[in-house]
Amino acid sequence: MIEIGDYITRNSYKNDTVFKVINRKKDLLILKGVEYRLYADAPVSDCVLVDKKKVKDDFKPKINDDYLERNEFFYLIGKILHLDGDDTYLKRCIDFYKENNVYAVGKKIDEKTIASEIKGLLEDIKPDIVVITGHDAYYHKNGDKKNIKNYQNSENFVKAVKEARKYEKDHEKLIIIAGACQSAYEDLIKAGANFASSPKRINIHALDPAIIAVTLATTSRTKEIDLFDMLSKTRNGKDGMGGLICNGTMFVGYPR
Repeated sequence: MIEIGDYITRNSYKNDTVFKVINRKKDLLILKGVEYRLYADAPVSDCVLVDKKKVKDDFKPKINDDYLERNEFFYLIGKILHLDGDDTYLKRCIDFYKENNVYAVGKKIDEKTIASEIKGLLEDIKPDIVVITGHDAYYHKNGDKKNIKNYQNSENFVKAVKEARKYEKDHEKLIIIAGACQSAYEDLIKAGANFASSPKRINIHALDPAIIAVTLATTSRTKEIDLFDMLSKTRNGKDGMGGLICNGTMFVGYPR
């Protein structure tokens, strides 16, 4: 018997992704990805129980922290505002920021309302980097990936990016990271995002947007990021995340 809170995989998808059961409607299970930013549903007959104790998400990429070893300098690390449609994924990202000694303000906001709330938060927090994420999905059966109506939340993310760009037009003064699983990558970049998901319309790990944000926050403003190296730190590299070459957001001072 599969119950709410159980972990399952789906036979029809070759059991490739572990989900948590968050609701049940008779014989239909409502699912949320354990590692990936993904909502789904599946009939009970398609699902297989997974032992929670055997599910270990140990994906914690190493972010370059060489700057912490040069004691004669001091560092003003870039500030992050992280807006997330999911509180579980938000907590994981906030914990990741803390582990990397990066200051971040996190807000759980439904994807549909981020666009209406983002301006006030930007004015209040004044971040160097804003992350706009949550859940998304590309409805493959509809066919046309250029039609933003074929995505669960990409249109909401695009609207939020545009609102953020009204607040700050300069891509160097405000770095925007946007999108979730299978998001409309090209539309997000055109709307004004520096980095976005998902070039190949694949699922992204819960930490992927935070990995980009931490790398930018801990790279000097005078130094151009190594785009290929940064993307390689995410779960699926350039297939899951992409964006524009730019400088970091960290000030370096002397003497300490």
